[in-house]
Amino acid sequence: MSSLDAREIPVDPVSAQRLEAIGLAYRLIDTEDSTAADAFLRAETRGFLDPEPNDELLEFERATISARRNTGVFPAGAGRTDLPVATVNSWVTPLTVPGGEIDMWAISAVTVSGTHRRMGIARAMLEGELRAAAAAGVPVAGLTASEATLYERYGFAVAVPVMRVRVKTRRAGWGGSATAGRIEYLERPRLASDLGAIHERARLQRGGQIAGWPARWERMAGLAPNDTKASSVRGVRYIDEDGTTRGVLAYTLAEAGQSEGIELSVRHLTAETPDALRALWRFAVQHDLVTIVTAELRPVDDPLPLLVADQRGVEQTVHDHGWLRILDVPAVLSARTFATDVDVVVTVTDPLDLAAGTWRLKAVAGERASVEAAPEAAADITLGIAELSAAILGGVALTRLADAGRVHGDASHIDALSGALRAERMPHLAIWF
Repeated sequence: MSSLDAREIPVDPVSAQRLEAIGLAYRLIDTEDSTAADAFLRAETRGFLDPEPNDELLEFERATISARRNTGVFPAGAGRTDLPVATVNSWVTPLTVPGGEIDMWAISAVTVSGTHRRMGIARAMLEGELRAAAAAGVPVAGLTASEATLYERYGFAVAVPVMRVRVKTRRAGWGGSATAGRIEYLERPRLASDLGAIHERARLQRGGQIAGWPARWERMAGLAPNDTKASSVRGVRYIDEDGTTRGVLAYTLAEAGQSEGIELSVRHLTAETPDALRALWRFAVQHDLVTIVTAELRPVDDPLPLLVADQRGVEQTVHDHGWLRILDVPAVLSARTFATDVDVVVTVTDPLDLAAGTWRLKAVAGERASVEAAPEAAADITLGIAELSAAILGGVALTRLADAGRVHGDASHIDALSGALRAERMPHLAIWF
């Protein structure tokens, strides 16, 4: 993958000019200056309505943001100790796509102070991020959203839906097959390192996953300074017959409420083999005294409902999670393999004019496509950049988007491209960022 360091990319001049016109400065944060870094982190914390961070937490978070491109919006004349009135950070990470990987411009920490709402700041920052990424040659941007209605206007779309599960263990029971390996408990430092190691190996199995970072796994393992549930975090791993760790589960136990018994809440479950996944789910569902098991951010085709004796004991709620925004259509289309043969001319529209055009896409089943500009060709399919972004990993069928009136063209060509974009496994994004 690319060695591009997002920290070397300057702020977008168009957004800088827009913000300057309303008396605001748009600049990168020097995270080597701990005072400036802490001001950024305090503003981010305020934006997400979290408690004021203490020195220990600020030190913990500085380690993460020091590897990212952090951008703040400041009142004109603000000094190094002043908090920005808006924040965003970004970095380049590998994104798994069917058959490979591609660079993604990850966007996080998007906040605007309550004192500066409705001034166009969020628009300037988000468009600035997209223009900066496109200018740097990064073909796709991605984010996870605390509010689901903000990002479609910028061409983002939900490409990775996920599932929330709630298991009533007494009703569900267990019906899965036995596994030959064993489960053993982990201390929290080893839990953090094993979560990262298994995630890095397993993430290549499904589109939508990105690389993690140390603080993410430390937080999952209960090692973050502000974690009020840290003392409740436990972890186990699955070791196969050859003695290799193949899966890890971090979880907490607490009273379920209303005399329902004990609830086991999955913090993170990652497995690189079916045996590991089955064994860890069995550990959770059959845990002594546990009557409720809950888990977030599961793939929508997780086999859990097929592993229990009574599927009605498993409640499943699908919701949005991973949002993508294509910035270079040929690069993204040619980075993945296709499920079936396809030969279509596609016209893509883009409200920001970053990725609009007409291309001929030709692919053979199991291989990558050739994508050639065809500005004079008649389109078989016409769709917006958000619709193509939604469908690119196979998590949202192009035919479903067409049924919703969001993709237009000949039905046979839409069917063909929809089938070609299908993935063997549904995409998955196991973390927030």
